[in-house]
Amino acid sequence: MSIIAALPTKFILPDLISHCDFKLRMNRHHKQATAESKRWLFRGDNLSQKSRKAIHGLKAGQLTSMCYPDAGFPQLRVCCDFMNYLFHLDNLSDDMDKAGTKSIANVVLNSLHHPYDYYSPARLNRMTKDFYKRMLPTASRGTSRRFIETMDFFFQAVHVQAIDRAKGVVPDLESYISLRRDTSGCKPCWALIEYANNLDIPDEVMEHPIIQSLGEAANDLVTWSNASTSDIFSYNVEQSKGDTHNMISVVMHEECLDIQCAVDFVGELCKQSIDRFNENRRLIPSWGSKIDKDVAIYVGGLADWIVGSLHWSFDTTRYFQKSGREVKRTRVVSLIPRSERFSKQCFSAAGERHIQLITKLSLSIHCCSRSALLTLS
Repeated sequence: MSIIAALPTKFILPDLISHCDFKLRMNRHHKQATAESKRWLFRGDNLSQKSRKAIHGLKAGQLTSMCYPDAGFPQLRVCCDFMNYLFHLDNLSDDMDKAGTKSIANVVLNSLHHPYDYYSPARLNRMTKDFYKRMLPTASRGTSRRFIETMDFFFQAVHVQAIDRAKGVVPDLESYISLRRDTSGCKPCWALIEYANNLDIPDEVMEHPIIQSLGEAANDLVTWSNASTSDIFSYNVEQSKGDTHNMISVVMHEECLDIQCAVDFVGELCKQSIDRFNENRRLIPSWGSKIDKDVAIYVGGLADWIVGSLHWSFDTTRYFQKSGREVKRTRVVSLIPRSERFSKQCFSAAGERHIQLITKLSLSIHCCSRSALLTLS
């Protein structure tokens, strides 16, 4: 039997939507903010018709409107612009080496730290300063600082990921989880919850272990399951390119599991993240009526992100092309064939090492039983 014939062709998604009982809502300014944000993204860029079609299919405005359902129009528009911008950064970083990621980071971070003084001919300079200068008038100092800090964390982690990708390295699970919490881009989005709802929460409250744990649980669920750079839903796309920097690939490698068992393993971790979020929500201490109200809005924003991103993952064409509704109904995903470019890489020295690793992952059929899987999780 050939290696290709032995590879699985489908896997079944975990039923995360049934496990998540948060209310799904849509911002009333959805259509206007979405349309204006796409025009903003297209301005000054000679995108091909194919690229523009992909951006329309991405439905970043829908994601934003479900994740910030109570934001006023100016705030929602900034959040929509940032979401389109973040996906743009993600796509750029996927094709960048470590030097490229550092170059992008330099432009973006300088634009954030010096929005009125720094200049670069790079289009990212204009885009970054444009949305950030619209954010500054109503964002609290703590919100602005957290936004910039977490963008810095994002670029640091993306740089490490680029190095791993170049070496064909599959990190261990613990290292991957730690890094993924920053490469996901969720943390700046959490700062935007504060901005979108006009919150001014003291630093000592935002740094409280329970609040941090709530943000971490939401980050894990969104990241591992379905958000802008998700792991279960994006695995199908990434495996077709030979990208091993994905939690499914990491679990397959570390726990000696086939694709389905790895998906089940990660799905169980996602469900545990929802449970952890709900448990921590009940443990939130009190800081007085005004702060308690703001904290409740912030934590509600994390819940909006969890449920909004789950449903968006089946509406966008990013993961399942036009089959999202069918996949949402059946939970069955047909694996995309490996790209021709990736197949050709297998004949180079580095490609040989990479394909051996991928083949090892794909052919580790049922090395651990499903009961052992649950024990490991």
